[in-house]
Amino acid sequence: MERAIAELQRPFLSAEQIAASHLSMGLDTQLIDDGTYFLIEREGTAAGCGGWSRRATLYGGNHATALRDNRLLDPATEAARIRAMYTDPDFVRQGIGRVILELCETAARQAGFKRLEMMATRAGEPLYLACGYQVIKQVDRMAENGVAVPGAVMGKPL
Repeated sequence: MERAIAELQRPFLSAEQIAASHLSMGLDTQLIDDGTYFLIEREGTAAGCGGWSRRATLYGGNHATALRDNRLLDPATEAARIRAMYTDPDFVRQGIGRVILELCETAARQAGFKRLEMMATRAGEPLYLACGYQVIKQVDRMAENGVAVPGAVMGKPL
């Protein structure tokens, strides 16, 4: 996750914004506890990871406590969340992100959700657009250190 944030965001964010991203991004162990997180291995290495959530938190790792909302979403009226998507820089453009999205979409659909939403990074937007997600709104996420980091709330019907 650290390498993905540091390396894959470089073409899209300033060094200050990348440093700020480390403050809010990262693993949310609630996804593991809920059984909704996936890890893809290639060549004995963690190549990518990501998950979905039935909880209201839109983004943020364990340490981003101000962003957390563990309320369970209503599948009939609310969108499940795509969360904590990372690909190791050595494995980009090999379909790993697509596989994880497909696993998430299938599981969320089986749980009764009709829509998915996420907070996408600039680096992730092209993949999500290619997979049928649409930008709902562009946002600046304010990091705890006051630096604005651009992102996009994106969604897709299931």
